[in-house]
Amino acid sequence: MAEKDKKAKKTENAIQRYFRETSGELRKVNWPTWPEARRLTMLVLIVMVAMGIFLSGMDYLADQLMNLVLGL
Repeated sequence: MAEKDKKAKKTENAIQRYFRETSGELRKVNWPTWPEARRLTMLVLIVMVAMGIFLSGMDYLADQLMNLVLGL
């Protein structure tokens, strides 16, 4: 009986095992509620805009500094 179990496991290919294990892991995920998802999405968008403004400002300052140093 144990020999049949070993042969059955050997016939399962890697793709089947991947999808079986992936679906098992997705069942364990604690998905956020819609209000949580909206709140977190807004937080990500706000941080992205803030970082974009910050990096644009730093780029502008670096450009002005290089122009000052190089005399352009």
